[in-house]
Amino acid sequence: MKQWLKRVWFGLLGKDPEAVVVTFGTGSPAEVLAMLAEIRSLLPERRHFLVSDEVLAPEGVTQVRPAEVRQQLRRFRIGMAAVLFNGDRAHTKLRLTAFFLAPTKILAYNSQLERHHLRLRSWLASALFLAGIPLDRIWLRPRWLAFATRDRTVVPNDPLIVEGRPPIGGRRRVGILTPFLPYPLSHGGAVRLFHLIRALARQYNVYLFSFRETETRAELQPLLEFCTMVATVTKPRYREPRWSTLLPPEVWEYESRPMRQLLARLRAERNIDYMQIEFTQLARYPGDVLVEHDVTFDLYAQLYRRRATLASWWDWWRWCRFEKRAVKKFRRVVVMSEKDARLLSESNVTVIPNGVDVRHYEPAPEPAASNLLFIGSFRHFPNVMAFHFLWEEVWPLIRRQAPEAKLTVVAGPDPELNWKLFSQRVFPANATLAAQGVEFLGFVADVRPLYRNANIVLVPTLVSAGTNVKVLEAMAMERAVVSTPSGAGGLDLEHGEEILLAEGAENFAQATLRLLEDAALRRRLAVAARRKAERLYDWSKLGQMQCSLVDELSRDPVLIRKGGPADLEAVRAIQREALPSSKWDAEHYLRHEFYVALWKGAVVGFIAARNTAPDEREILNVAVAASHRGRGLGSQLIRRLLESGKPGEVFLEVRESNVRAQALYRRLGFREVGRRPNYYDDPPETAVIMRAAACRVTTS
Repeated sequence: MKQWLKRVWFGLLGKDPEAVVVTFGTGSPAEVLAMLAEIRSLLPERRHFLVSDEVLAPEGVTQVRPAEVRQQLRRFRIGMAAVLFNGDRAHTKLRLTAFFLAPTKILAYNSQLERHHLRLRSWLASALFLAGIPLDRIWLRPRWLAFATRDRTVVPNDPLIVEGRPPIGGRRRVGILTPFLPYPLSHGGAVRLFHLIRALARQYNVYLFSFRETETRAELQPLLEFCTMVATVTKPRYREPRWSTLLPPEVWEYESRPMRQLLARLRAERNIDYMQIEFTQLARYPGDVLVEHDVTFDLYAQLYRRRATLASWWDWWRWCRFEKRAVKKFRRVVVMSEKDARLLSESNVTVIPNGVDVRHYEPAPEPAASNLLFIGSFRHFPNVMAFHFLWEEVWPLIRRQAPEAKLTVVAGPDPELNWKLFSQRVFPANATLAAQGVEFLGFVADVRPLYRNANIVLVPTLVSAGTNVKVLEAMAMERAVVSTPSGAGGLDLEHGEEILLAEGAENFAQATLRLLEDAALRRRLAVAARRKAERLYDWSKLGQMQCSLVDELSRDPVLIRKGGPADLEAVRAIQREALPSSKWDAEHYLRHEFYVALWKGAVVGFIAARNTAPDEREILNVAVAASHRGRGLGSQLIRRLLESGKPGEVFLEVRESNVRAQALYRRLGFREVGRRPNYYDDPPETAVIMRAAACRVTTS
């Protein structure tokens, strides 16, 4: 009955009762065909029309020219009208035609080919979608409108602590906090962190704190070979509009109370006396040193100059405000270049450049070919901009004059996802890339074979801060580099001597073509660049700079050494104050293992232990002067005993009521193994016996 009434009603209106689907060609041919294919897969039973002069309709689809669309579709009832809104104005008239024909049936697509039904009842979401906001973000609301949103920020509380190389006795304990695990070496930030942490581990016990994404315990193994501990927390899922906060959104993305708690607890338990914070977005976490891999407000200033929009100004202003305040909080700020040091203009700034492993990246003869190489992880948005510039503007110019040229692109993990996040556009299809001589790769574990197969390395970076590791790798591999001035910024390279610099698509393409034609020039630039890499940018030299910084800043006023007769008077005073019922006289300690803690030359704590059996020791007493309690001196004294190099087990007794001391001992590795009733006098009390294994000491 319903179908009969439907046919009668639409017959009276002069319309076909069965609704049709119309795709309007308001984008490039590739975008329109992708949109059409998706609509046909969603509604295969419907009749489909394509309105376009530019795109040829596939089999099974009726094509209609825009000039004839009203006449041709007059007798059809439009059930859905697919329209692409990608910011261009070339198809404005056709979009208006779609609204006129089917105002309530518009299925809007954006430049990423995400779709959204335009509805009056969801006018705000529809308006945001048409304004170019990704579908994933149009429903987000600021935290001050939390009552109006369902999709809120999620901060996981899932700490994962994995023990690595045993701590080496007598070495300082260095903590490093990073926004990502520095392995695998999938981008420049990971490369720097991996090499400098490994250098630190040769002189210190390194404790790595990091946010993780999908990594598992097994994937931490390469870091555990030189880190004493790796502690991670899953990165928060930040769900707020990027415009809505006074702090930069990249800072909020890493705001995690579980990480703050983990840091505070483990720094106290492991007695970490130096803390280094990597990357500006983590500058709200406490530490001694902030490492600015780039001066971020400089990066956003470049974007603002290029775009000149309110949104780009807001990003720059927030970063400028946050970063200039943040760098004042730290004892020292490390930057990558003298240029970055001048930008910050603070007295606490130190330059430790990026580097390259010149032994790992060994030169090899270049092939007889015209092979170009672009390397840049898409998780860093300047690399997305660089590839877009290369693909859209530079590469067509190069191919026009050198059709034999081939381009290899290495874009890091999840390149298409990162491309969409930063560019809000559909990534070119592999077939399209291949047809233009481009081989596109994601993450590559070892890029050396790609360098060996290349004749020229391209660095078409439009905005950049810090320094680019990929330039240094190309230098070490003895390959000629064509770069924008921004791409080589901060590096001590001279145009025409170690590199060719070019700005703008035409100039960049011409510099590349010049090098393709001149093998002698390629060779001269490459050899000079390799020499400079060896002289200035070898990781082994930069690692020593990092270690010198730690030495300078971690000079602790506390010194722990073996006790002697001159210390006994001070030890007796501490013992009377802290252990009035002790049955041991201080002179007795001289016959056993005896250490004292000195603060600015004065004895403020001690520990004594005796051998009770082969490979077994007993702590006789440990105490800290009341004026110096709460500084971790007791923990340091006990660790000094455990890490003294003697093998075996260490025992101690503690009053049953002294739960605070028991908790401290447990954090240091002691476990209860028994009890002695009425062991203590004044007042009588049971002793809890605890045991710990002495730390294994190595000398490597």
